[in-house]
Amino acid sequence: MSNYLLDMRGIVKDFNGVKALDGIDLKVQAGEIVGLCGENGAGKSTLMKVLSAVYPHGTWQGEIFWEGKELKAQTIRETEEAGIVIIHQELMLVPQLSVAENIFMGNEITLPGGLMNYAAMYKRAEELMAELKMPDVNVALPVYHYGGGHQQLIEIAKAINKKAKLLILDEPTSSLTKAETAILLDIIRDLKRKNVACVMISHKLDEVAAVCDTVSVIRDGTHVGTRPMSEMDTNEIITMMVGREIKNLFPREEHPIGEVFFEARNVTCLDVNNPARKRVDNISFKLRKGEILGIAGLVGAGRTELAMAIFGCYPGQYQAELWLDGKQIKVTSPRDAVTQGICLVPEDRKRHGIVPLQGVGANITMAVLQDYAKYGSIDAEAEMAQIQKSIARMRIKTATPNLPIKGLSGGNQQKAVLSKMLLPRPKVLILDEPTRGVDVGAKYEIYKLMFELVKDGLSIIMVSSELPEVLGISDRVLVIGEGQLRGDFINDGLTQEQVLTAALGQTAELAA
Repeated sequence: MSNYLLDMRGIVKDFNGVKALDGIDLKVQAGEIVGLCGENGAGKSTLMKVLSAVYPHGTWQGEIFWEGKELKAQTIRETEEAGIVIIHQELMLVPQLSVAENIFMGNEITLPGGLMNYAAMYKRAEELMAELKMPDVNVALPVYHYGGGHQQLIEIAKAINKKAKLLILDEPTSSLTKAETAILLDIIRDLKRKNVACVMISHKLDEVAAVCDTVSVIRDGTHVGTRPMSEMDTNEIITMMVGREIKNLFPREEHPIGEVFFEARNVTCLDVNNPARKRVDNISFKLRKGEILGIAGLVGAGRTELAMAIFGCYPGQYQAELWLDGKQIKVTSPRDAVTQGICLVPEDRKRHGIVPLQGVGANITMAVLQDYAKYGSIDAEAEMAQIQKSIARMRIKTATPNLPIKGLSGGNQQKAVLSKMLLPRPKVLILDEPTRGVDVGAKYEIYKLMFELVKDGLSIIMVSSELPEVLGISDRVLVIGEGQLRGDFINDGLTQEQVLTAALGQTAELAA
């Protein structure tokens, strides 16, 4: 009999003969917060899907003991009734339904005759939101009225309502602001005090260090080790994750920077829902050949809108005068942009970067399919040779190039999108949040690739919410606040404080 709340022993799971999990153990005590760490594709999410019966008992080998008894769940409902609730990285809310309806989905309170007891559901939903320190949320409003931080907490309210004894959080802060993250971490601590256990999957190791009692690391589907967080630091976690020590997370390399190669003038984007408001307000900037230009700013500053306008895909009204290699170019669509030599890796890869049901290979060659067209048909052999080359170059972990890309981890999907945008041989590459949801090992590989590309003369615009990343990689930094350009700094001794000061509209000196 196990003394643990959860005791997973020797879990093995394979897909088409490829082992995603190879004998994993995981133990969690009541009220314990366990950080589950590993590179993209290591098997973290797969292990949690085994636990929550997304993969039912019988589709994997090993044993799971829950509260001392063997658990052989066939459905998610069974694991939720036992007290195991998973909150996926992609939130499972219905935007058009109210906050209360989402919280009670599948567990509605009904009146005699089967009608919904909205009064009781609203009352309980309000109690839950107050418990999560969000008493101002109107539980009768549709979820789409609220941002990512609020939606993450609504998911947690849903879990608490199901009387969760173990909460599984898969990358819970990947789309949250710093302030929203702080609130969420406080709530996780509160749940611990109420004896609710938590398994937290996260690539943000400072957050793991801040709240976790124990860290369990898996690599390539195997259990590397489990240690108390008090006995280790983030560098040791990284070493366990990648199997080697990464001394410098930002492998900055010297590279030649040439003359001005690209210029955007008077970029203006009107709000899609309120054209009286400018999301980007008359921004102009220059980019040099072989330069990495970082774009920083607070959430909602207009960084992504600026990138979309340059790429010709901003959904509202906009204007942008673009010059490339001394000539004015016309970009009214992504096809125009790619043809002219401008490529974009978008912020939201799920919505804008991939076709989920298509194979990994088909996603990679999507932008250059015409290159393999001969006499009305595709040269499949030549296309597959390029796919294999791209997969090898980016170390994309996939059982086969034909596997639907939605089956890959987030980091491997990101590598595939990056591969797709490199195949047209761009002159200017725009990377919008290129390492979001990506582990430290994959981040390091992406940074190394960026420096390889600029050494070959490519120019890069990188939008990032992570200031250490902006300062660690960029040659120059643009700071945007409320749609306006508030700073243009040479990255020589530039500090986070200076960038934030500029983003908040304080005095900032412009670079020459």
